[in-house]
Amino acid sequence: MRIGRKTSALLVVFGVWTWILWPNFLKNIWKDEKSWNDGPTAFFLVHLALTVVSFAAGNAIGWLGVKGLRATRRGDAGTAAGTSADTPAAQPAGGPGAARGEARDVATASAGPRG
Repeated sequence: MRIGRKTSALLVVFGVWTWILWPNFLKNIWKDEKSWNDGPTAFFLVHLALTVVSFAAGNAIGWLGVKGLRATRRGDAGTAAGTSADTPAAQPAGGPGAARGEARDVATASAGPRG
């Protein structure tokens, strides 16, 4: 899968937004009087879990955006999603030699030796 430059930039913006939003959200929840009653309340624990999961997801999404931008800058968009030229997903439909014009007979190649 290839990630375009605009999509990658959007993912990076989402990652930056994560760093702005979730620490501030946690700070506000920490100060809320409903968060503490002889220790953390269920209200606080639920919002803490929400913050941790969302922060982790936002960082992962931002990282994919950075990786996509780096790949498009190099002109190697195939590595943005973790594929390389050696993997079957990155090879043309006719196999590794199809791009060079080497035809492959699928019927005889899969039949094995004839006897």
